[in-house]
Amino acid sequence: MDEMSSNERKRKYEINERQSTTNAEENENASFITLSPYFQSGDSNPHKVKVTEKCISEEFLDIMDTLCEKLSLLEFIDPVQYIYNPLEYAKETHECYVKKYCNSEKKVLFLGMNPGPFGMAQNGVPFGETNFVKDWLGIVGNVGKPPVEHPSRKIVGLNCTRSEVSGSRFWNLWKNMCGTPEVFFKHSFVYNVCPLVFMNSTGKNVTPPTILVKYRKPLLQVCDEALCEIIKLLGIKVVVGVGKFAEKQTKNALKTAGIEGVEVVSILHPSPANPATHKGWEGIVTKQLEELDLIKYLKPQQ
Repeated sequence: MDEMSSNERKRKYEINERQSTTNAEENENASFITLSPYFQSGDSNPHKVKVTEKCISEEFLDIMDTLCEKLSLLEFIDPVQYIYNPLEYAKETHECYVKKYCNSEKKVLFLGMNPGPFGMAQNGVPFGETNFVKDWLGIVGNVGKPPVEHPSRKIVGLNCTRSEVSGSRFWNLWKNMCGTPEVFFKHSFVYNVCPLVFMNSTGKNVTPPTILVKYRKPLLQVCDEALCEIIKLLGIKVVVGVGKFAEKQTKNALKTAGIEGVEVVSILHPSPANPATHKGWEGIVTKQLEELDLIKYLKPQQ
């Protein structure tokens, strides 16, 4: 009996010691507030309450969760027949991207319109050309399926072999200019105005600007609100629309929210549907970035 009691005491001590160590580590990462001495039942002794602060990436994901809740309440009619939300079925890879590269304040936000069928739709990463997502950005995770799939637009996640030309051009520019993702994401982040993919009955992409205004207006309203929250959270100084739609939408969102002091510009969209991109998209955009005085945020420090 004495030996068993001794062992029990030893185990209890080891458990308490581990708990004390864990609590000490948590306290190092937490801040405290002191409540009014009379906050609880007239007790005259002040109480300290631990306040654990969320990191930026967690706050970012909270904003996206709220956005997804609001988007789920919206309705759409023809030509929209299929809607994919990669923030939900590609949650693991999307969160990997955010937690890996959105963990500090940024100077520049590069903003696209909405996911492409063989990019972010497949893996939850903006302009998500598979090879760059896996090999350069180092994104990992499982990808599920949207509730209803179009037979010609199957989601296969990081196993997608179809090339996303816009994404390939986009990320190849930063790879050539910055060298590593760490250099690019030190001052910059990449996201979209809208996280949803819209398709018609044939599987053809339906872009937000072409949706009937009755349904487009509430869509962009909730997306604008989330965008403004992101800009405030990250302390963004310059929003670079990848294409004119993102530039215009950002200006409208900031004006509606009464947010000032954020510069909004644009660069040429890398879509092959734009004839101008065939004249050397990377060279054109590099020149645009130089004229906008943004290269200083993108080049490795000497």
